[in-house]
Amino acid sequence: MNRLVHFSDSVCIEQYLDKFIMSEEAGHMMGLYGDPSDQRSLSLDDTSSTEESPDQTRLSLETTNDAVPYIGQRFPNHDAAYEFYAEFAKGCGFSIRRHRTEGKAGVGKGLTRRYFVCHRAGNTPVKAANDSKPQRNRKSSRCGCQAYMRISKTTDLGVPEWRVTGFMNHHNHELLEPNQVRFLPAYRSISDADRNRILMFAKTGISVQQMMRLMELEKGVEPGYLPFTEKDVRNLLQSFRKVDPEDESIDLLRMCRNIKEKDPNFKYDFSLDSNNRLENIAWSYASSIQSYDIFGDAVVFDTTHRLTAFDMPLGIWVGVNNYGMPCFFGCVLLREESLRSYSWALKVFLAFMNGKAPQTVLTDQNMCLKEAINLEMPTTKHALCIWLVVAKYPSWFNAVLGERYNEWKAEFNRLYNLESVEDFELGWRDMVNSYGLHTNRHIASLFALRSLWALPYLRSHFFAGMTTTGHSKSINAFIQRFLSAQSRLAHFVEQVAVTVDFKDQTGEQQTMQQNLQNICLKTGAPMEAHAATVLTPFAFTKLQEQLVLAAHYASFQMEDGFLVRHHTKLEGGRKVYWVPREGIVSCSCHQFEFSGILCRHALRVLSTGNCFQIPDRYLPHRWRRISTPATKALQNTQSDHTERVQLLQSMVSTLVTESAKSRERLDIATENVSILLSRIREQPISSLGIRESSSNQRNL
Repeated sequence: MNRLVHFSDSVCIEQYLDKFIMSEEAGHMMGLYGDPSDQRSLSLDDTSSTEESPDQTRLSLETTNDAVPYIGQRFPNHDAAYEFYAEFAKGCGFSIRRHRTEGKAGVGKGLTRRYFVCHRAGNTPVKAANDSKPQRNRKSSRCGCQAYMRISKTTDLGVPEWRVTGFMNHHNHELLEPNQVRFLPAYRSISDADRNRILMFAKTGISVQQMMRLMELEKGVEPGYLPFTEKDVRNLLQSFRKVDPEDESIDLLRMCRNIKEKDPNFKYDFSLDSNNRLENIAWSYASSIQSYDIFGDAVVFDTTHRLTAFDMPLGIWVGVNNYGMPCFFGCVLLREESLRSYSWALKVFLAFMNGKAPQTVLTDQNMCLKEAINLEMPTTKHALCIWLVVAKYPSWFNAVLGERYNEWKAEFNRLYNLESVEDFELGWRDMVNSYGLHTNRHIASLFALRSLWALPYLRSHFFAGMTTTGHSKSINAFIQRFLSAQSRLAHFVEQVAVTVDFKDQTGEQQTMQQNLQNICLKTGAPMEAHAATVLTPFAFTKLQEQLVLAAHYASFQMEDGFLVRHHTKLEGGRKVYWVPREGIVSCSCHQFEFSGILCRHALRVLSTGNCFQIPDRYLPHRWRRISTPATKALQNTQSDHTERVQLLQSMVSTLVTESAKSRERLDIATENVSILLSRIREQPISSLGIRESSSNQRNL
């Protein structure tokens, strides 16, 4: 079908594409067309359309297959006319709504005329400001569009029917593509069966995102092609909640204050809106702040989740420790996703972490968050989580590429892992030409943001390996543990605390197990044996892989360094610079800068130069078994604590033995121990005390 569109302001298609090239498809649709039911009146010019004339009237039987409304077209009732026009509108790229009527059912001739208009018809009047009531800053989709269809009631031979007496399909706005029009509220619906399924899923505690994926699998549809969106599901769940958000906010603040009283090292902060109601809140634990001091060089700030019960954006700061396991740094709940909210969150996080900004931060593709990071963390390298970008590919490219989708994914992955910026840009151009993606706005957007996600642009920055698929899965699984309790805000905070504490305990156990593992040396090289005594098993395994591969490379000394290439290659290779006196080695592949693990090329040069130990600076503290003096101090504190507990247990045992020798001694002991126990219970409990106490209880 020809797409009928009229740009009243003479805006060309190219300008339209440029305007929307950076916007998210679903987010854009929801933001622009989030006003599904407003029925305010609109002035239509009846003379602007072609009116009915006897010569133009045709029987509907003769035009059964016509998809475009025409003057004189007949319908048995006005609902049938509405359904026909709605189907036509969906094919064109817009939706419709019922407008004004003439006549009244049950009075005189009843309804005699009805108007159906484009969903963007009319103009929304400006609401009067009310200081006592918060205003929703939502953009209206109304733009005065004049497209409409008018039907009139006639009676031939005593049989009433409705005929099209006016029709115009000129629009003063852009029409949507088929894969966009489905986001309009008129075409989104949740059936009773789907509704029951969603409520069942909600009781299990899984996230809305997981619900959507499960239902897509059950129905056998591609991601993004359900007849409803994540926001529709959240709205449905919210309608079943009978919780007062203000009461929840009070409970949440009270809970944070109670935690702070028990643990002075717990940190939290919040902001209130103009009506003195909770707007944003963030918190972090003492163990998280200690972990950040050691492992906060690379951070993931995941803002892709929401609290289902309250439709609140949730931000979680996560990193990776020296054993390759996720570690929690902090959490924030926001009322809205805006530059102001994200700036507040980043400022508070830096305050929690004593002003120390990460070297790198990975986030979702969010322009407000990107701008906030530029403002609040100007020295931090910002990049996009590739796994969050790739997750959107099925809905972006599956329908566009069809059978070539998997082939395109393989080519994209090859380009993503290239080392040279020049090779990437040349390969990208060839890929666009090969798959005919010149006008695809997602491809254009990805290329515009290439410096934030493509490895050729990021290899000079440290990301602790968090760009790999394995780490992305473990981080996502870690975050999902937080989302299993969402019925109340306080329950969610409790679940975060339980998960963090459980992860700390599990991490300690896994650390001990890894330390006891027998490291298997594969090369017999002194460098390998030396590294095995310094690095954690996780980091050593990564280095060992490079040591094994280094044996397959040849090195050639040049005037300004070494050229290293695979023994089967006659051309190309990596440039390695080595200054033995200063213990400095660097490679053009930048693997050490990117991961903190020396590459096979540098290791080959060190081996050729009779270097028997890896220079100390290339065994980073963050990958070592004992990371920093701060860790040693923490371990010493924990050891001292354990010794004092054991001493107390010995004293209590002696007290019981001595008190049992006479009734008088027993009375004195009982009285004084009761007083002492009351005084002890009045004292705050630190996080270290809790952990040591639970550990000792397990050992008894």
